[in-house]
Amino acid sequence: MNKSMNKQPAHKLSLAVQYASGAQIMPTRAQLRRWVKSALQRDVRMTLRIVDEAEGRELNKKYRSKDYATNVLTFVYDDADMLPGDTDFLCGDAVICAPVVEQEAAAQHKELLAHYAHLAIHAALHLQGHDHENDSDAAEMEALETALMLKLHYPDPYQTTQIANGRPGK
Repeated sequence: MNKSMNKQPAHKLSLAVQYASGAQIMPTRAQLRRWVKSALQRDVRMTLRIVDEAEGRELNKKYRSKDYATNVLTFVYDDADMLPGDTDFLCGDAVICAPVVEQEAAAQHKELLAHYAHLAIHAALHLQGHDHENDSDAAEMEALETALMLKLHYPDPYQTTQIANGRPGK
């Protein structure tokens, strides 16, 4: 039997990317598409917006009542928000704050694009219902993120190097 006959069809992705940041280094549309697509468990229609700190802070304050910019926010549309033709797609938006991503990557000694990849995957999983509100859900989501990152040939995003004591940690 042909191996390709056993493969499930790839999930569809409609991805709009908006660059609203003056950051020097940002992922390309093709990179973002590859990262988000790797995390799909169903068909998705998504807008991914990369923003500066002021917009990231404003959105986090408005939607989460937190007065600071965070690395990524995900918004899922319910059925009432659907446009005609969207019924087969899960629809939502994700916002990634470029300055926060840069600060975290530097502080955690991570390659910048690897950190963007992780956050794009993280956002796509949130969009599809994954969360980290309790230890069990967090462990499941982190394991999935790690597997996807490794599949894309990036390091485990939860593995950090603790230089002070010379041993790896999580």
